Amino acid sequence: MSQTLSQLTEEALKLPPDDRVFLAESLLLTIDEGHDWSVDEATMAELERRLRDFREGRVVGVPVDQALGEIREALKRAP
Repeated sequence: MSQTLSQLTEEALKLPPDDRVFLAESLLLTIDEGHDWSVDEATMAELERRLRDFREGRVVGVPVDQALGEIREALKRAP
């Protein structure tokens, strides 16, 4: 990853969650504007439930650096 991309990522992660979602959606749409990004009804219901649980404090978020670190460690231990 270039230093510029690393710095941009670091700054983007400081944005409020709604702004990060907007940024992510905007970037995804530039990858393949013809792609149908819609999700089925059951998946959308699950996403909305998880977001509601987070916003209402029933679940606690994990910083992305921590989550990625845990994933990397788990992958190192995987057979």
